[in-house]
Formats: sequence, C-alpha cells, structure tokens
Amino acid sequence: MKNGYFKKKQKKIMGATEFTIYKKGKDLNEAYDKAYEEAEDEHGNEQGYSGAINSADSPIEVTASFKQSGLSLNRYIENKLSICSKRDCYAICVTPSKTNTNSVKSKVEHIVSPGTKKWVLKYVAESMDTRIKSCLTKGEAVKEARKYTEKTGKRTTVTMEKVLENSSPLVANIFYKKSKDEAEGKWVFFGLAPD
Repeated sequence: MKNGYFKKKQKKIMGATEFTIYKKGKDLNEAYDKAYEEAEDEHGNEQGYSGAINSADSPIEVTASFKQSGLSLNRYIENKLSICSKRDCYAICVTPSKTNTNSVKSKVEHIVSPGTKKWVLKYVAESMDTRIKSCLTKGEAVKEARKYTEKTGKRTTVTMEKVLENSSPLVANIFYKKSKDEAEGKWVFFGLAPD
C-alpha cells in the first residue's frame, strides 16, 4: 500500500476528470499531502491541468454534511460530483485516526562510553552546509579550505570546535513509543480536476 493508498477512481468529463482517491493519514492534511504528492509523481503539475487532485483546489471537509445526509458514501459522492465545479475538491473522514494514548510516548536508550573523556580543539573547513575537513591545526584547515574554494569557486570558512578524542559525543537515543491502538485515519478525496 504505497503512501497509505488503497483505492483510486477516475472518470473523464469534458475538459475535466472526476477523481475519487482514498488515503490514510493521521489527519486530513497528512492524507491530502500524500494524495497530492502521488499525483505530482504520476502526472507532474502539467500547468494545473493534470486531471488529478494536484490540479484541483485545496479540499473542503464535508464529513459532517455526509453524516447528516443519511446517504451511503458512494451515493453522497455521486450527488456532490454531479453539482461540483471544475477544480472543486472535497474530503470525508471515512475512519478517524486513533491517537497515542500512552502516558509516556517515548523511550530512552542511554549510551555509556567507559573511560575518561578528553576534549580536543579542531579546526573545521566548511563551505555553506558542506563540511570539507576537520583538522588539528588552523593552517591545515585553511589549506583545505583554499583548495576547495579554488576548485569550486565557492566561499569557505574555518571554524573552531571542541570534540571528544577517541569517543563519540552521543549519550542517548530517544525513540517514539507507539501505542498498541494507534492508527492512521482513512480519508476519501473527490472532485473535478481540469485536464
């Protein structure tokens, strides 16, 4: 089930395509983002005329309206599609998400490294977000930075930092602790997309 996708239907109409897409997500926004990204991957944006959800407007949630109607989901969608305009997109929560009910929602793994810790001063040659090299002397770092600048034409810097010698600075990993009942919700998106 790619990206929580479990059903997709499309029907061509003059100048537009009806779409009905089911997606999973913790909320409407997450499910919509998955549907939108999948449409972008499949069709690109095609200047807003892909015939898919990515060429429709942002969804309007109609879950309450659907529940009040007393209609089946398919009948409600058919009725809404028969009166919608090009680029309209609607969303119904088919199954609500179940949130994490744990009182503690994370667990900690402590990392103990034995022995005495020794801090060492290092000089770091960098360019924007690229770490070029960490050196023991400023001269060596400047040399590496200049070599990088001359090769790429990009500005570089040299900064100082203290690092642990022969030891990792990592002291703990924190993991998300999922609840046994936690689950994504299911959403249906439908509407009319220009093509």
